[in-house]
Amino acid sequence: MKIRHQEVAGFFYPAEKEKLKNDISLMLQSTKAEEHFKKIFGLVSPHAGYIYSGKTAAYAYNLLKDKEYKTVIIISPSHSEYFPGISIYDGDAYETPLGIVEIDNEMADNLLVDSKIIFRGIQGHRKEHALEVQIPFLQSVLKDFKIVPIVMGDQGRMFVDELAEKISKVVNDETLVVASSDMSHFYSSEEADRLDSVVEKRINDFDFENLLKDLDNHKCEACGGGLIAAMMKAASLKNINKSFVIDRSDSGDVTGDKSEVVGYLSAVVYSD
Repeated sequence: MKIRHQEVAGFFYPAEKEKLKNDISLMLQSTKAEEHFKKIFGLVSPHAGYIYSGKTAAYAYNLLKDKEYKTVIIISPSHSEYFPGISIYDGDAYETPLGIVEIDNEMADNLLVDSKIIFRGIQGHRKEHALEVQIPFLQSVLKDFKIVPIVMGDQGRMFVDELAEKISKVVNDETLVVASSDMSHFYSSEEADRLDSVVEKRINDFDFENLLKDLDNHKCEACGGGLIAAMMKAASLKNINKSFVIDRSDSGDVTGDKSEVVGYLSAVVYSD
């Protein structure tokens, strides 16, 4: 098997299996949302170190308990390399301290059909943390699932539209989509709240078109804003048009330093 081995264990989350299991379990126990969603199409989850954003992520992942999915499509931004396209890992599995998760190669290949900008490769996957940090949470709340790991090298409108269309054609009731994104970076907590509340409103209004416009016009920031929009548009193409922000926080909630923070948000896309 060609396995993408863990790259950020020991940095973004614990490298020791039992500590990782215990840390995630504690976060899930302390973040049980009051809301319940019968049919969940997708989640937005942050991707900083667990000590900073893990609790916000746990609010979203808690919603998956007692649910079953055969495949989880994880969409990530590319932090370490730019490439003009959308890369699906060309191997057989991803590894974390909790074990390996196989890739749904059939679904991955179906996403490539008639596309000139989606491809199988290693680009974007070599050291990317934003995708990897989602997997231990999924391993903690789901059983017997595969993944389709996707890194967007470019989040321009052409790429967003293409990914949304392709996802809408391959997903079914046994598929979950996870969009990995943090919010604003290195503003005061007050300014971060102003910027991140724009993203929150667009998600709550299920308005991905204006979310893209706000990102382009710098009315808000999200390193995975394009892929959030792609997930929401894919949902809309399946006649799913409800989304809700579960939790929002910033790094200052942990460090106590509110002068320069990173914002985090978790959300759910669902149907009645």
